[in-house]
Amino acid sequence: MQRAQLETTVLVGMMSVVLLAGCSRKQPEQAAAPAAPEAAAPAAVATADYPTRVFFGDTHLHTGMSLDAGAAGALLLPADAYRFAKGEEVTGASGQKARLSRPLDFLVVSDHSDQMGLISDLKAGKPELLANPMAKSWYDMMQAGKGMEAALAIIQSFSKGTFPKEVQYNPGTPGYRSAWEATIKAAEEANQPGKFTAFIGYEWTSIVKGNNLHRNVVFRDAGDRARQVEPFTTYPPLGSPNPRDLWKWMAAYEAKTGGQVLAIPHNGNLSNGTMFALVDDFDGNKPFDVEYAKTRAGRERIYEVTQMKGDGESHPFLSPNDEFANFERWDKGNLDMSAAKTKSMLEFEYARSALKNGLMIESKLGANPYKFGLVGSTDAHTALSTADDNNFWGKTATNEPGPERWKHPFMKTDKGVILGWEQTASGYAAVWAKENTRESLFDAMQRKEVYATTGPRMTVRFFGGWDYAEADAKGDVAAIGYAKGVPMGGDLKAAAAGESPTFLVAAMKDPEGGNLDRVQVVKGWMDAKGALQEKVYDVAWSGDRKPGADGKLPPVGNTVDLANATWTNTIGSPELMRMWQDPDFDPTLRAFYYVRVIEIPTPRWTAYDTKRFNAKMDKKVPMTTQERAYTSPIWYTPAK
Repeated sequence: MQRAQLETTVLVGMMSVVLLAGCSRKQPEQAAAPAAPEAAAPAAVATADYPTRVFFGDTHLHTGMSLDAGAAGALLLPADAYRFAKGEEVTGASGQKARLSRPLDFLVVSDHSDQMGLISDLKAGKPELLANPMAKSWYDMMQAGKGMEAALAIIQSFSKGTFPKEVQYNPGTPGYRSAWEATIKAAEEANQPGKFTAFIGYEWTSIVKGNNLHRNVVFRDAGDRARQVEPFTTYPPLGSPNPRDLWKWMAAYEAKTGGQVLAIPHNGNLSNGTMFALVDDFDGNKPFDVEYAKTRAGRERIYEVTQMKGDGESHPFLSPNDEFANFERWDKGNLDMSAAKTKSMLEFEYARSALKNGLMIESKLGANPYKFGLVGSTDAHTALSTADDNNFWGKTATNEPGPERWKHPFMKTDKGVILGWEQTASGYAAVWAKENTRESLFDAMQRKEVYATTGPRMTVRFFGGWDYAEADAKGDVAAIGYAKGVPMGGDLKAAAAGESPTFLVAAMKDPEGGNLDRVQVVKGWMDAKGALQEKVYDVAWSGDRKPGADGKLPPVGNTVDLANATWTNTIGSPELMRMWQDPDFDPTLRAFYYVRVIEIPTPRWTAYDTKRFNAKMDKKVPMTTQERAYTSPIWYTPAK
């Protein structure tokens, strides 16, 4: 398969992050995709009426303006974050230099809306803040190098209601307005339509009883509209932890300015069963109504399925027949580890089970609140958007590269501990769009033509229709895919008698990453009895492997050299394509399909740290990983 079959124009912004002190990830024996045959240049080039380019970026990055990030030692601010994303060198909190060898295509700086800018002014020793004894004690802690303790003390003061009112940065206060203006200014100055997109955004950080209900809010618009409002916060009376109130704020913004915003939830795995619940915790645990389902589906078009605080696709307890479901699990408790996890919570925390429950809700209400696409992002609190294992910069300033970061507690309470090595080097958002602008990328997110990667820049196409043929997988996949069906994020029309849906799947490796092990289609459906089902199909794979008697494909193998933190691409395939037809289709049943692409094993970030720093890690620390990508689903709904 030729590269041109995946995209009709040159891939842009392919990224491999190599920090100055890092080990090279690229292998000398790495296989390359075959070159496209030479062809006579056409007299004119027609512009395709569909997206021809994939753009990689991060929709979730914090800087020193976020309360927790700044307290933990982050020094870089929004303007620095955009400079780094565009390929400029910056200096991290630890004094180490960092630079992306391949810049990102887009970035959302999403500092927490609650107390935005307070920590920056406090660290700078603003006199009016230091006049308050409690604020002065936090300042002293940070000056003494106890940033995490200061962050915890600040957060606890909020939960206990002891945070001094005279130092709060809330909407309407000069300090808060100044921070929002700085956020907008940094994005406006960094934005370069056609070359680099700097979105204006923030994170609405709802935490209810320690349970994570966070959403990132992304503006389609420029500063002239964003300046007409200030971010929504979570503390009454000016804010609210209820997602319904966030959606009302979004509607009010759009009505006032004529602009558009979307919300991206993340880390359902730390919500202790509340992110994708079947009842409304804010309305007396009543089942969702039609208004809720329609509003959530309209406001939250995509979900951040993978990031530094664990992967959120599925869980072994939920998907016991899926050998790839046990990936980078964080399942010990809620966000602040104030309550331990129970198995009964898991169904309402992971994307795959939420997509299935969405089918069930839709069958009752006629609306699906969990009809979302999938992206990845970092949630880094360093202003440095790094996701590949060979350059992992850590979640916070206290976790920047060093010989002992693997064993430092990331979170520790009497309910349990999460150690540094459990951080996940993940992820990025991939967006199929016509051009690199705020409008084009935002519109692609709205239509869910996006996918998640755990770091590598794999190129993935996924189309669904009713009459794809085997030959279509050998042609111009994009042109044929759009002409005869719908892309990821789309809906299949009702089936005609005797029809079964067909899908075009195409994946190409990151040029500097591992070869591909396999491509899978994950199907979820609601059966005739109302029970929710799932199945994972291996549809394309490398080598001459054959499924065993149990239907499982044998492992691809492993070329990782742990002593040197290297691997070879002597196994796997640089590209995989397939036309696949659902062999178990029932036209009367609701269903969804999404693609999961799995790489061959490569070194995990802990292996790179072991090599760089001669670190001596416990045997329980994983040293290899199989990076992956998840596409947005394609849904099928029977005719009424």
